[in-house]
Amino acid sequence: MHVEEKLTAETFPASPEKATLEGKNKFLGFWLFLGGETVLFASLFATFLALRDKTNGGPTSQELFDLPLVFFATMILLTSSLTSVYAMYHMKNFDFKKMQLWLGITVLLGAGFLALEIYEFNHYVHLEHTITSSAFGSAFYVLVGTHGAHVAFGLLWIITLMFRNAGRGLDLYNAPKYYVASLYWHFIDVVWIFIFTVVYLMGMVG
Repeated sequence: MHVEEKLTAETFPASPEKATLEGKNKFLGFWLFLGGETVLFASLFATFLALRDKTNGGPTSQELFDLPLVFFATMILLTSSLTSVYAMYHMKNFDFKKMQLWLGITVLLGAGFLALEIYEFNHYVHLEHTITSSAFGSAFYVLVGTHGAHVAFGLLWIITLMFRNAGRGLDLYNAPKYYVASLYWHFIDVVWIFIFTVVYLMGMVG
């Protein structure tokens, strides 16, 4: 149920994301959803580890990966996680404009990461490393591409929230939605840390 009560900085609860039953249910539902996502990525990681040496005579990870580019993209994504923390800090302090500002910065950083990933994929395709070129290619593109799809979905989620509530402001009805979207963004960042380590760093070592 939408909360009609007029809230101020003084009356806004310290944990607005859990102040209502609906908010608590959203929070619980998100963690159940996250369990399924964790199983999905665990399966993709296991598949990649089993197939990362099956190059079918094509380029190996040492020959393909541009580590400085990937490291730069990683820094962008991790910074976006920090900006989303700032956004939630301002949400808890009932500062809607600053929350929207930091979420906007998060979106820009996330879009920058996604652009670099698209550039990276395009570069690999020109080196004849495609999703059908080898088992390694299939495992790589499915794992990293699935993460990229999650980034795109997270961006769409945050942008939708920002535009949908631009004229409404912050209340106990939409606060849990912002908070859950922020948690989802953190999950995406954590998954990328594992990808950066398992796919790229281990791939360069061999």
